[in-house]
Amino acid sequence: MRYDLVIFDNDGVLVDSEPISNTILAAYLTELGHPTSYEDSIRDYMGSAMHRIHELVHERSGKRLPGDFDDVFHGRVFAAFERELEPVPGAVQVLEKLAADGVPYCVASSGSHERIRVGHRKTGLDRWFDEGRVFSSQDVGRGKPAPDLFLHAAERMGVPPEKCVVIEDSPLGVQAANAAGMDVYGFTAMTPAAKLVGARQLFPDMGELADLLV
Repeated sequence: MRYDLVIFDNDGVLVDSEPISNTILAAYLTELGHPTSYEDSIRDYMGSAMHRIHELVHERSGKRLPGDFDDVFHGRVFAAFERELEPVPGAVQVLEKLAADGVPYCVASSGSHERIRVGHRKTGLDRWFDEGRVFSSQDVGRGKPAPDLFLHAAERMGVPPEKCVVIEDSPLGVQAANAAGMDVYGFTAMTPAAKLVGARQLFPDMGELADLLV
């Protein structure tokens, strides 16, 4: 293994949540008078912390989202997760291989700790991630594309940035990993490869990842 720590993004990389959450986000923003298609949501918000959604809507419309926006959105998303969420195909096999080989890994997500935990419980991935392996944009001042979250995760795991690799599926995440001085592998199952400029490696199947990291 060429790296001392594998840092996974969560949504779209470990859990197949992006189609669910972006469908709900687009519908909710439209409901609130900010017409947004599913494609718009993927383009503008995939990989974002919640504060970025608020900032972009205000920047574009001059209007603030309601004070309960985050709670209502997460309530709808969590209910959908309970009905529909599955792990990304191949994710379990990758985690099994890393654990068997004794390779340190963690998750660093723009999502809240609650969102991460709800998704992991539903998909069974919670068995692979104790509290010490879970990091959220809630833990730092700035979300992706700032490097803060990845640097925080590396520091807590005791690994220098240059010995880390980040597994990402969003342009914001790739930017954040590069800003942190880490290698990044771009997962292209949902994101066109051309949008993950700056990734060291691109791959479409999570089942391939373990071999690529050797």
